Amino acid sequence: MNANITSPGPTAALAGFAATCPAVEMPVTARAAAGRLLLNALGCAVGGAGDPALARLRGTLAPFAGPPEVTLLGQAGRSDAATAALLNGYAANILDFDDTHLATVIHPGPVLLPVAVSLAARPGVDGAALIEAALIGCEVACRLGNAVSPGHYARGWHITATCGVVGAAAAAGRLLRLDATRMGHALGIAATQASGFTEMLGGMTKSLSIARAARDGLVAARLAEGGFTASLRALEAPRGFGAVLGPAFDADRLLAGLGRHWETEDNAFKPYPCGIVLHPLIDACLQIAHERRPAPDAIERVDLEVHPLVMTLCGRTAPASSLEAKLSHTHAAAVALARAEAGVVAFGDEAAVDPTLVGLRARVHARIDASMPADAARVRLRLASGETVERFVPHATGSRERPMNGAQLDAKFRSRCEP
Repeated sequence: MNANITSPGPTAALAGFAATCPAVEMPVTARAAAGRLLLNALGCAVGGAGDPALARLRGTLAPFAGPPEVTLLGQAGRSDAATAALLNGYAANILDFDDTHLATVIHPGPVLLPVAVSLAARPGVDGAALIEAALIGCEVACRLGNAVSPGHYARGWHITATCGVVGAAAAAGRLLRLDATRMGHALGIAATQASGFTEMLGGMTKSLSIARAARDGLVAARLAEGGFTASLRALEAPRGFGAVLGPAFDADRLLAGLGRHWETEDNAFKPYPCGIVLHPLIDACLQIAHERRPAPDAIERVDLEVHPLVMTLCGRTAPASSLEAKLSHTHAAAVALARAEAGVVAFGDEAAVDPTLVGLRARVHARIDASMPADAARVRLRLASGETVERFVPHATGSRERPMNGAQLDAKFRSRCEP
């Protein structure tokens, strides 16, 4: 490989930006968005630290772990940097309470926070450096997501994992102070490790795909730091990321407005710990529950009108576990109506098999409306009295039009850390 990047290609351009974008050119609003990303992911990781699946993962990997150097968020003990990135990434995603880049449905936080934690103790790394790295990593991941959307996700690739690993490498490379050439190698090393299938949604392995992206991105940057090389055309080459994981790669969308428009500012946060496409119908059901207080056995039928993605991503009708309930439109509607809340407990294992909720779920029916915006939903109840109750939510809580504010994010963070 040449000592310096000479190719003007997209990978080189993105690597140059990630390595050399001056901190003074990062707007205050973008930095603030990156800070919120880290705060939200930290709360999610602490809140998810007690999940049984994480305990299984940690126990299984314990014999292979290196020196205990890095904090495990919300857990006793430490681990080596790579294993800690894996475990912290798993904890940050397992509750399904993470952030979402709405244009791509990438969850940057659980991929980027673990990188920050694993490298936080390096000399010269302070809070400002962590925020800059998170900002750079989010830009790289989300811009790559833009370049391959919507076909990439539609083919079954888990976009948080596949694009997230490249973003994680960029964030780690920024903290390791890689030059543009080594940053290009880091992106290439990460890109060739991209993997994860949406078939795994609703099971333990979904969060493992995201956790691996955090770990593999960190390792990619460390390899590049040590002189390991990769193709400097990893993203755009005919046999590279975009073409292989296609069906299409739009280099213009990858680089459009680079350094001027910050995708991180379009990152949103979840008020409910479940698939984000369920949030508008939850809002509508909560409105009805709080205003009318209908008893579950008084509800004869619940009709949902939803965006097509609701059924594609969250079409489970009979979830039997917390992991499945988080991706079930019938459960989301039933628990919001019956319990008038939609927090972590509402999507836990107990709620998934609650007889009252199971019975009500059987009376929930969904109809796809292709004209319905992704952040909108209509809910109609028919009560035993013959009365009909209807609510329409044009924009869900957490959407661009109704973002969570600082006080709401602070309350969410504290609620996850208190236990």
